[in-house]
Amino acid sequence: MAALQPAAARETGLRTAIVDPTPPERRLLTGLLGYPIAHSASPAMHEAAAQHAGLSCRYHLIEVPGADGDALRAMLEGVRRLGFAGINVTFPYKEAVVPLLDELSPAAAMIGAVNTVVVRDGRLVGHNTDASGFARVSAPLVREAGFGPVALIGAGGVGKAAAFALAEQGVRELRIFDRATGKAEHLASALEGRCRAHVAGSIEETLAGAVGLVNGTPAGMKPNFASPVDARLLHAGLFVADAVYTPLWTTLLRDARAAGARVMTGRDLAIAQAVDAFRLFVGVDPEPEAMASAFDAVMAMREAQEDDR
Repeated sequence: MAALQPAAARETGLRTAIVDPTPPERRLLTGLLGYPIAHSASPAMHEAAAQHAGLSCRYHLIEVPGADGDALRAMLEGVRRLGFAGINVTFPYKEAVVPLLDELSPAAAMIGAVNTVVVRDGRLVGHNTDASGFARVSAPLVREAGFGPVALIGAGGVGKAAAFALAEQGVRELRIFDRATGKAEHLASALEGRCRAHVAGSIEETLAGAVGLVNGTPAGMKPNFASPVDARLLHAGLFVADAVYTPLWTTLLRDARAAGARVMTGRDLAIAQAVDAFRLFVGVDPEPEAMASAFDAVMAMREAQEDDR
């Protein structure tokens, strides 16, 4: 594990050392790269898991808008050199970091997107715990729906991970919609031999005859609460999963619930991918309940703050 050096703070004009009593070998430095990420529950989840395991973790938000390849390369070099055990990567950089890493896990290479970068012997190794986490939490819905056709909105980082996870579970057909048609076509081609996948020209076409719907886009995330799907297209024969968790009950999920559909909030994916990422960072299994409790506490605090406004 990477050691976190003692920090320092300036208070009332005096420099005061903040000393972490945890032995250096039990300190952990991790973080999240993306934009916007001020809402992220990841710091709370990872720090809670570390505390439960007898570790001291500092999880930093690396919030950078509009970073190009050179900027991302410089930040990743900092991760390599500054003692990080690794970082998570989120929108909009899950695909952009792929060519900048030293190595990819088989799953990350297959998907073409990375949400977890681990530092191992000075090398940056990319993994995709969105896929492993989504496969685990969506499995009951997929089984109950008989592995029938699933509509996927979004062919970016999360959409790719969800698509491969669904294909690995035995979903027979994926209908993919993305406003960037080329991305949807590329994903459909990558899935060849794993399941039937085709590109739909509209969300209506994507949902025709589908038994499930997955939103793999940021649509519905604060401050944009709009649903990517017209509520009239939702019905009780669907399961609906949303990767967004800010807010937890997106407009899409509220509409789906009102229509009688089975739903999965972004909470499940957020916790599952964090569990798998922590295991990669530290090499030990975290306590999922500790991470879930931390996530729920963040969401409850945020809701209370909004009620006070």
